[in-house]
Amino acid sequence: MLEACRDIWDYLGKGVIAITTSGSLTRGGKAVMGRGVARQALLRFPDLPDELGRLLQEHGNHVQLLTGGMVSFPVEESAWACPELRLIARSAKELRQLADREGWEMVVVPRPGCGGGGLEWREVRPLLDNYFDDRFVVVSDK
Repeated sequence: MLEACRDIWDYLGKGVIAITTSGSLTRGGKAVMGRGVARQALLRFPDLPDELGRLLQEHGNHVQLLTGGMVSFPVEESAWACPELRLIARSAKELRQLADREGWEMVVVPRPGCGGGGLEWREVRPLLDNYFDDRFVVVSDK
């Protein structure tokens, strides 16, 4: 796993971008994308909540392949819950399996749960280390 201090969107079109998400849906079936990288993605790709909402309804709160070279990376069950280390570890495992299956050369992930979610990087990093190899770049803006 590599680490970089860069804007995640600098990698758009160069690698697969992981968007940290929750499993929450609006009454209309759209994914709730209220903060962090999810909010940034919503502003760039307005149809993303519809797409992710359908996938959440069909497959549950798991890593999902999205259009535009992106994937979802669940960190919390609900948009109103705190990020869960268990869920972050499961998402890292699922993302690694998907990257292997798809043959991706670069996958870019924000520090999951460490921004608005309040987790400490020192808690999360070991979970990712178990699954991510040098194809994975974890970015932070600090």
